[in-house]
Amino acid sequence: MKILIVSATEKEILSVKKNLKINVSNACMMKYTVVKDLVVDYLITGAGCTFTTYALSQKLQAKKYDLVINAGIAGSFNADLKIGDVVWVERDEFAGLGIEEGNNFYTLFDKNFMDPNDFPFNNGQLENPNRFKQNVFQSLQKVKAITSDITHGNEKSIEKIKQKFSADIETMEGAAFFYVCLKEDVQFMAIRAISNFVEERNTQHWDIPLAIKNLNHKLLEIINVYK
Repeated sequence: MKILIVSATEKEILSVKKNLKINVSNACMMKYTVVKDLVVDYLITGAGCTFTTYALSQKLQAKKYDLVINAGIAGSFNADLKIGDVVWVERDEFAGLGIEEGNNFYTLFDKNFMDPNDFPFNNGQLENPNRFKQNVFQSLQKVKAITSDITHGNEKSIEKIKQKFSADIETMEGAAFFYVCLKEDVQFMAIRAISNFVEERNTQHWDIPLAIKNLNHKLLEIINVYK
C-alpha cells in the first residue's frame, strides 16, 4: 500500500512524520516512511494553486499511489463548524478564476469560456468520487470548499464570495489538488482542520496549534486503517 500525503507546509503534518519511522530522506520536498507493508510519502508543495499543481503533477507522473491525501488547515464560512473541527472536503472549486465586471465576479463557466461539465468538472465544480466505508471516514463532516490564492479578510469581498459560492470552507490549494488527482485518475481524499473563521483578519481569534493537533490526530487514524 502506497500513500502520498500532500500539504502546503511541513508544519501542518509534522506530528504525523514524527510519529512514523522515517527511513529515507530524498529531495527537500519529499520524505519517505515505511510502516510494515505500508509506504507513506510526503509532498510539501508550498501554498497556492500554482505550486500545488506543478509539484503534485510531477510526483504522480513519477510514481503510482494507492491513495493520495491532502491535509491542511482552512478558514470556515460556516458558523456551525468549530475551530479545531476536522472536515472531509467533498467538493471544491476555483473561486478566483474568472472575470470582474464592475462590482460583479463571473467564473469562466459563467461567461462560457469553459464548459462546466467538461471533465473533470461537474457543473463547474470538482467532486471526489471516492467513497470510504471505514468509521474513521464516516465520522468526518462533509463540506464544500472554495480555493483562492487570496485568503479573504475584507468584509465586502467576504460577503461577495459567500453569496457567489455558498461554500463551507476556504483553502489555497484544494481545487488544484482535486483537479490533478482527477486528471491523473488516482484515488484521493482531502481533509482540513478549521483554524479560523473567514472574517476581517484578526489572528487573535485563530487557533492554528489546535487545528494542526486535531488534523494530525485524524491523519494518523486514517493511516492506521491501512497498516
